[in-house]
Amino acid sequence: MVDVQHWLSALPPGVIYLIVAGVIGVESMGIPLPGEIVLVSSALLAATGAVQPEWVAIAAATGAIVGDSIGYAVGRRGGRPLLERLGRRFPKHLGPAHLARAEQSFARHGVWAIFFGRFVALLRILAGPLAGALHVPYRRFLVANAAGGLVWAFGTTYLLFSLGRAAEHWLKDISWAGLVLAVLAGLVSTAWLRRRAKRLAPAEAPEEPETVGATER
Repeated sequence: MVDVQHWLSALPPGVIYLIVAGVIGVESMGIPLPGEIVLVSSALLAATGAVQPEWVAIAAATGAIVGDSIGYAVGRRGGRPLLERLGRRFPKHLGPAHLARAEQSFARHGVWAIFFGRFVALLRILAGPLAGALHVPYRRFLVANAAGGLVWAFGTTYLLFSLGRAAEHWLKDISWAGLVLAVLAGLVSTAWLRRRAKRLAPAEAPEEPETVGATER
């Protein structure tokens, strides 16, 4: 993550905002990319004054909401065969076991899996395409998607921004310590959301996933 932050720091602010929105957007479409790492790195950069936190948060939220909506449309058009093709292309991230866990989450929790999925890597990638493939009503999907994206983007950005500024003020001569403290504080701050979200994914995936297409019709 430090390497990502160093790389971003050499870019103009406008380009950083576009990268944040782009990486998170593509990740939300169903392609495994380090969206959360880019957001955390950019939020810490905001604490140094290199970028504005509100624009980092807006870029992240926009990427999340738009990317998920595009993923939803693609999933609705391509259905389960599309998800299986993605699994073959990215077996370490979206293999059959991952897909089965995500489907069980939707079957158990419906649109809450979309909201809390923004805080879990697996569901953050699969929420849009899977919701489309399972024909979750778009209105319900959009509300949960937008709410989760806004809470995740603005909460993560402003928490890390505030803690980074505090760390910079008190630990001017130990910059690495400030970075570590900010990252740890950010992780702790979202712990309750992550614990709640992890309940959406069963510990083990079944060999043959249940059919859940009618759950949210």
